[in-house]
Amino acid sequence: MDVLDLARLQFAVTGSLHFLFVVLTLGLAPLVAIMHTRFARTGSTLDERLTRFWGQIYVTNYALGIVTGIVMEFQFGLSWSGLTHYAGDVFGAPLALETLIAFFLESTFLGLWIFGWHRLPKWLHVATIWMVTLTAYASAFWIMVANSFLQHPAGAVGDGNVLRLDDFGALLTNPSLSMALPHVLSAGLTVGGFVVMSVSAYHLFRKTPDQALFSRSMRMGIWTAFVGTMAVVGFGFAQFGPVSGVQPDKFTDKPLAGAALGFMIMIGHLLQLAALLLVIVVKWAPRWRALHPLIIALTPLPFLAAVLGWIAREAGRQPWMIWDRLKVADAITPGLTSGQITLSFVGFVGVLSLLAVADYLLIVRIVRRGPHEIALGERPAPEPVLTY
Repeated sequence: MDVLDLARLQFAVTGSLHFLFVVLTLGLAPLVAIMHTRFARTGSTLDERLTRFWGQIYVTNYALGIVTGIVMEFQFGLSWSGLTHYAGDVFGAPLALETLIAFFLESTFLGLWIFGWHRLPKWLHVATIWMVTLTAYASAFWIMVANSFLQHPAGAVGDGNVLRLDDFGALLTNPSLSMALPHVLSAGLTVGGFVVMSVSAYHLFRKTPDQALFSRSMRMGIWTAFVGTMAVVGFGFAQFGPVSGVQPDKFTDKPLAGAALGFMIMIGHLLQLAALLLVIVVKWAPRWRALHPLIIALTPLPFLAAVLGWIAREAGRQPWMIWDRLKVADAITPGLTSGQITLSFVGFVGVLSLLAVADYLLIVRIVRRGPHEIALGERPAPEPVLTY
């Protein structure tokens, strides 16, 4: 493979691996916030254990996922300096805002939530997890602003051999953003709903002692998956209008994009049908053990659909890095050799693959242990009483 193809493949693989962390983060954050709000309102031990169990899974996924985002940032400077030179003044602004939100605001509020158990006032502690959710969604917003600029460079004008930001409002109201953002957020809800549902099905099928806890979380997962699938399919089809207005041949003349889109739509409708059937029997689903292996088997599908959607969106823009302004071949770093890109490819993909495997193994370990062995939110040991 030549340098350009290697660089494209590197970004595609690392981007896909990173996105697996992102969609689970976006899906679990509001669910954990709702669980914690319910616990603060009721004071129920069941709600507390539910919050701590799913909260630890969320924290594990976030901690490992944020490292994969750093790898993505490195590639803009190492492999795609032509993009940063030509459009850095426009493209870099939303990326910088996303970095500030994700690395400063979101991580700060998450730290307050993690270490605030039994220390912060009840409702202030609840507010911190809601701020984590809001900043996670704000982070997704700025990433989609940057990506939508690549799809349709709204708000920018040419100034010699670079692009300058001319209209910040046009950047934020980009037609490529309007339906794509809620589509991504609802994809996160779909992933979160199916993960909560499948983990609950695993414990219910094994008849672990926490039947009441996982019955409640299964019903919550079913309703979340139902809302998520209905929204993700609706906003997905709603994108065709804005997309065709900007990139009329996005899928028709791009075999990879067309194939990814076709499989994504097929999986999306399958998940939508499954969620619809499950929400009809939501009252009895926790008791039907024969249903639980089928629910568990569905778990990889929303992740696969999310990655296929990303491939369709990005591959359909080729050969343009910035649509109708900058080609991918002109965005690659000058002088980059096959040896250099191969070395970084092995390093980046190796690191992200290890993180993905570590994330999976840690989450599986937490799931198998169940809510009775969760460190998050555990009450501190009492101070020893000294006697003389």
